[in-house]
Amino acid sequence: MPTELNFLSLLTGCFASPVAENPSVAMVEAAYRHHGIDARYINCEVSPADLREAVRGARAMGFTGFNLSIPHKVAVVEFLDQLAPSAKIIGAVNCVVIRNGRLIGENTDGQGFLVSLRTVVDPAEKDVVLFGAGGAARAIAVELALAGAASIHVVNRDPKRGRALVQLINDKTDARAELVAWDRTYHVPLSTAVVVNATSIGLYPDVNGRLDLDLDSLRPGLIVADVIPNPPRTNLIQDAEERGCITLDGLGMLVNQGVIGIRHWLGRSVDPIVMRQRLEELFYET
Repeated sequence: MPTELNFLSLLTGCFASPVAENPSVAMVEAAYRHHGIDARYINCEVSPADLREAVRGARAMGFTGFNLSIPHKVAVVEFLDQLAPSAKIIGAVNCVVIRNGRLIGENTDGQGFLVSLRTVVDPAEKDVVLFGAGGAARAIAVELALAGAASIHVVNRDPKRGRALVQLINDKTDARAELVAWDRTYHVPLSTAVVVNATSIGLYPDVNGRLDLDLDSLRPGLIVADVIPNPPRTNLIQDAEERGCITLDGLGMLVNQGVIGIRHWLGRSVDPIVMRQRLEELFYET
């Protein structure tokens, strides 16, 4: 008898705008190949006006799940059937799991960041400076607070969005948060242990972008993390290294997000080393 063949692959992907520079597809597909998983990951350019239809389309086409990136992490919430506890607190979703036709919103941004951060420091009892108040910043702030951070200084240009994040942290966690209006060059306080860029400044094609930050306030031993994965060696990372800081590029967070997302979608554990190596091949060996 002929062998029974199955040509239907599991579908996963990312909805964002712009999405062409998002390297998630390379690392996730590398993991699928390495582990012999018959699945595909597709980057999809989805405008804000088309987000509802894209979500409906994913369900109609039998997607197992998908990621959300800029600018959809908050807007997608209204199109979902259910939110996981962390996503409900954060108010933003970067990972959707489709089970039995139901769309469940998860948030792996903060979780992925926390795994990366803990390779160099435990955030418990630490003072943190966080640039940004969007979807990624909200996720990171909540996870840092739940991990025991003592204080989080939210530095943001939009006071409304910044106040909302500060209120969320103060109301829902034991951490202390305060808003710093980012209307001038920011000086990192001496008490700070960790600085995080959770804005899109430095993301391709804005590779020359720099935070309005007093570089002289970056001191040796300070931990500086940037969530930008493309390019991973942002100006912030390079400036911090030159001043003796301990740095974390955006690839660590991205890889950990991918590992967690695949576990949500497929119930499989994959090798993060394989994923990191693929990204390094793309960014450092081309």
